This record gives sequence, structure tokens and C-alpha cells, in this order.
Amino acid sequence: MSDEPESDIIHRQIDTEQAEPATAVAEIVADIEGKDSTEIPNLWECTDEVLQHLFSNPPKAEAQMQVEFSYESYRITVEQDGTTEFIKTE
Repeated sequence: MSDEPESDIIHRQIDTEQAEPATAVAEIVADIEGKDSTEIPNLWECTDEVLQHLFSNPPKAEAQMQVEFSYESYRITVEQDGTTEFIKTE
């Protein structure tokens, strides 16, 4: 059983066709925190091109690939279909 309350887990869907998926993730974090996206650090420094590669040349759906990383007090999991989970860590 998880010690994390359900309210600290947020699910969102990002557009896998978007040119910059890291931008979409950063905008969601800013929205969750009630900030403008210009007020938080650039996600590119955290993920480099990893998210871009997940969507630009995706593996077969059966692979069920995902990328997990920490950013702005969230543990973020992005799946190859765009399903994204944000877990508040602080």
C-alpha cells in the first residue's frame, strides 16, 4: 500500500504529436503549481532530448516504454502514448 495520498497524484495526457513534449510537461507543472511557465526552470536541462525521442521515433506499442524523472518537486512518468503521471515529492 502506498503512503502517498491520492490527491498528490495527478494524471494528464500530452499530445504525442507536439513538437516539444518537454514544453507540454513543463506547462502542466506550471499549471498545477499555479505559476506561469516562464517562472519555472527549463525542463530541457533535465530531460535533454529523451522525451522528444520517445515520441518522434516511438517503439512498438507492445513495448510500453516510459520515461521517469524528477522535476520541480514532482516525480514524473511519461508513457509513449502521452499518458503522464505527476507525483508530488515535497
